[in-house]
Amino acid sequence: MGSKPINRRVVLQSSVAATAWLAAAPALTGRAEAATLKLKCSSSLPNDPKYANGRVYYDNLVKSLKANGLGEQIEVTFFPDNQLGQEIDVINSVKLGVIDLMVSGSSISANLVPLVGTFDLGYLFTSFPQQTKAFDAGAAKPIEDALLKGANIRIISWAYNFGSRSVLAKKPVKGPEDLAGLKIRTLPNPVITECLRLMGAAATPLAFGEIYTALQAGVLDGLEHDPPTILASKFYETSKNYALTQHNFSPLATYFSDATFNRMDPKLREGFLDAAKKAAVDTRAHGLEMEKEALKNLADKGVTIVECDKEAFRKRVAPQSENFIKARPEAKPVVDMIRATQA
Repeated sequence: MGSKPINRRVVLQSSVAATAWLAAAPALTGRAEAATLKLKCSSSLPNDPKYANGRVYYDNLVKSLKANGLGEQIEVTFFPDNQLGQEIDVINSVKLGVIDLMVSGSSISANLVPLVGTFDLGYLFTSFPQQTKAFDAGAAKPIEDALLKGANIRIISWAYNFGSRSVLAKKPVKGPEDLAGLKIRTLPNPVITECLRLMGAAATPLAFGEIYTALQAGVLDGLEHDPPTILASKFYETSKNYALTQHNFSPLATYFSDATFNRMDPKLREGFLDAAKKAAVDTRAHGLEMEKEALKNLADKGVTIVECDKEAFRKRVAPQSENFIKARPEAKPVVDMIRATQA
């Protein structure tokens, strides 16, 4: 008999506790979901925290997420060195929402939306600071809109590749005549391949992950890329002449799957996008410094830095922009705005 009141109290206490737990459950569940929101970020470059733009951007993004109070709600996992596949496959995975984030030059997405190739036109930009001014003035907006409409990919921030693209070769290149016939690796992108062809090279598109062995085997005579990437990827071990053609100031894009964007909690989304932009600003500053440092380090490793006749290359490439605009008139306002912008 004496046990009944006790059981009733236990039941009542348990019911109260259960009710309280259920009331709190949505909030607890919300926090748990936010804490376990996992994003995958891909880069083709090595896992180098100093010279590889993907890793540097990732580190800055994590720092900015923590500063925005999202460090425990959004977990970004970094996959460098083509771990998730070659860039052309990764950009398609971002389009489909299989991969959330990709840090890469604008060039790779021109394979999906040709208008993006506007930024690959030879000698379009004069410097990275000039590029930022042009983008801030609106030159990037038509490209961003076209990529979102045509490939379901958002560019959520613009940074810099760590230096302008120049030609690393097994022989010195001072002018177009020296480049003639050399098999120079280019991105698998028709615009930048055409740029190198006009400069005089036997332009050879090839996936990034295949460059080193192709140089070793003699399949390539060189490549075009920025100094820190050449340093981080050890391409200097195969080729010892770096001609400062500076034919392309390729913008570094943070590609974000629109599918991931749409499934994110709007409260998290705002802070995430803000962190992405802050990370880009920090990455730009770092990139400008690394270009200078990498050139010095390449020279220390036996690479000859070759001053070349940029004006001769520029004249040879000039028809490219005219032909591109004829084929895609929507590129003209973008090109005009960039050319009208002074650094």
